[in-house]
Amino acid sequence: MAGRARDEVELEQLSEQIRYHEAAYRAGAPEITDPAFDDLVERYRELADSLGVDPVERLDAQPGEDHTAGFETVEHRVPMLSLEKLSPNRRDSSGAPMPISDQLAAWFRRRRKELEVEALPVLVEPKVDGISVSVLYANGALRRAVTRGDGRKGDVITKQVAQLGTVPMKLARAGRGELEIRGELYWPLEEFTRFNATLDKPLINPRNGCAGMMKRKDPAGLEATGIRAFFYQVAWDQGVKLPLTQYETLQWLGDRGADVYISEVFRTDSDEEALRYCDDYQARRESLNYDIDGMVIKVDDLGLYARLGATGHHPHWGIAYKFAPERKPTKLLAIEVSVGKSGKLTPVAHLEPVFVSGTTVSRASLHNFVELERKDVRVGDTVLVEKAGEIIPQVVEVDRSKRKRGARRFVPPTVCPTCGTEAVSEEIFVYCPNPVCPDQVRERLRHFASRGAMDIDGMGEVLVDQVVDKLGVRSPDDLFGLDVDALAGLDRMGQKSAERVQAGLEEAKQRGFARVLHGLAIRHVGETMAEDLAAYFKTADALLEFAGRYAAEDEDAIETVAPSKSTERGAIEGLARKSADSIFYELDSPAVRKVFAGLAKVGVNLSVKAADVRAVEAVAGKTFVLTGTLPTLKRIEATKRIKAAGGKVSGSVSKKTDYVVAGDDPGSKHEKAQTLGVTILDEAALIEMLGGDG
Repeated sequence: MAGRARDEVELEQLSEQIRYHEAAYRAGAPEITDPAFDDLVERYRELADSLGVDPVERLDAQPGEDHTAGFETVEHRVPMLSLEKLSPNRRDSSGAPMPISDQLAAWFRRRRKELEVEALPVLVEPKVDGISVSVLYANGALRRAVTRGDGRKGDVITKQVAQLGTVPMKLARAGRGELEIRGELYWPLEEFTRFNATLDKPLINPRNGCAGMMKRKDPAGLEATGIRAFFYQVAWDQGVKLPLTQYETLQWLGDRGADVYISEVFRTDSDEEALRYCDDYQARRESLNYDIDGMVIKVDDLGLYARLGATGHHPHWGIAYKFAPERKPTKLLAIEVSVGKSGKLTPVAHLEPVFVSGTTVSRASLHNFVELERKDVRVGDTVLVEKAGEIIPQVVEVDRSKRKRGARRFVPPTVCPTCGTEAVSEEIFVYCPNPVCPDQVRERLRHFASRGAMDIDGMGEVLVDQVVDKLGVRSPDDLFGLDVDALAGLDRMGQKSAERVQAGLEEAKQRGFARVLHGLAIRHVGETMAEDLAAYFKTADALLEFAGRYAAEDEDAIETVAPSKSTERGAIEGLARKSADSIFYELDSPAVRKVFAGLAKVGVNLSVKAADVRAVEAVAGKTFVLTGTLPTLKRIEATKRIKAAGGKVSGSVSKKTDYVVAGDDPGSKHEKAQTLGVTILDEAALIEMLGGDG
């Protein structure tokens, strides 16, 4: 393969990996560390630059996003861009490694040249590991809090932030006018440990826990978490007199009641002193009461920011110094392939035990076969191991100087290692397409019984393993055929425990169609997609009939959910053609149809609950957008009622929107609806359209 063609293939593979890991990060389940992710992005940028990729088409032209269904989204007046990062793996134009010190010195030189100055005073600030938040104040009073989102727009979390009690509701002596301050919501380690001890299922880590808490629909009780905030920037102001430097701005914010880390910042005009302070701060890391993943170096004179400008991805007034996670060398003894609930085949490293970040590690993630090839990991290698988010062990690098002669590359499997079925490739992943593969069966049953799906009381992972191994359960419908005597005969199960499980199975039969769909672990069918499919098709019979038509390439069926014209919207909000192909072809498969037939036979409800079905002519097929605070309905309640009446709820306003339902403080969605001429309703009009309060 020629050099350019090879680079284009690698660029496409990197694109898929970056998208995948961004999604995992937003879901609170990162699979790689921040530095490892940064390496992927850095390599992507190098290839995109060398190939001359159009800036508009580049993956790094836009940041990632963290939108959560049910939350209003608003556009940031000033984009919340990420910062350029100093990377330990960066290379110079000749391909030689470029030390961090050289990178920072080069950044200082560029900024001084652009500004035509001899000295460049900067501020070095701690980069606390939390979730970014933007808070709007009007006449000193808090008006709105928004997540970073995709950097252009974010989710409104005003109620959640207000409930915390750690963000000032008023800025003292702020005067008249408006200003937006930006900061970080974070969970102090002592508070996180205390709160985590009260939970049945502990949270993974403070950052992910904080992100999850701030996306709780009901904010009640958030004040008990101990989550705090600190602020580091005034993004924009209107009618407020502010200082001219970053250091004085931090003082100004602190004087008005906003938490700032003014005592932790360092002023200098030397790149060497700035780097020394970063290194010294890293040495203090273990003694801090908060997680910190690096430092930020900013030009102190705020008046220079406009002159320095920005790229589509990061501003030029600052740069981030990321702390390196603890890495330990060990020997890679073997690579095995695991099978997930969707059939995804994943390489897993077996290691000589090594102590990393507080625990002994003997297994580590290798993520996928593209990543395995990119890192050139081979059995017998000495590898460096670290933890993603301080939790998930992973192999991040190979020490090739210790590689023994004859070490062979790992060849991705062409068949499933468990059942022998021929494997199939989809983007960067390899799958076992056999839904009755034993390992896949086990993982699917665990998911089916989990709290987020059918929530079968007493059916935990250990019991799932036993009913598979000892009672021959192979399909979700088999679970409902288990009797008390069979269950009571299993290890650590008695009569009462068995009766509890059987009662849980009976109760689960009435969870409804959406929960069943989610529980079947069909690729691309998460909780929201399952709810939308159930709301539209109402019954499993109707869904399967449609899937048959779709799989037979019935043009009307395809146009219904994935219109060929971009100006037309499909029946299922957010369902694109590629995902639709995957979903409906799998639903039409004999294996999935057999599961549905079995569930129907044992009495599982495969329709939307009758109490929730009340199609309303004025609502059915229409797309609604909710914005602002409604007088009596909570957002989630309004969403459920619209969907139950046959309507759809979207998170953004477009020409395809039929109605915008506006409450108090509606924000930019209301303005966009007016611009586009979309009909705007208040809560009373929505309730009337839905048929009244009943």
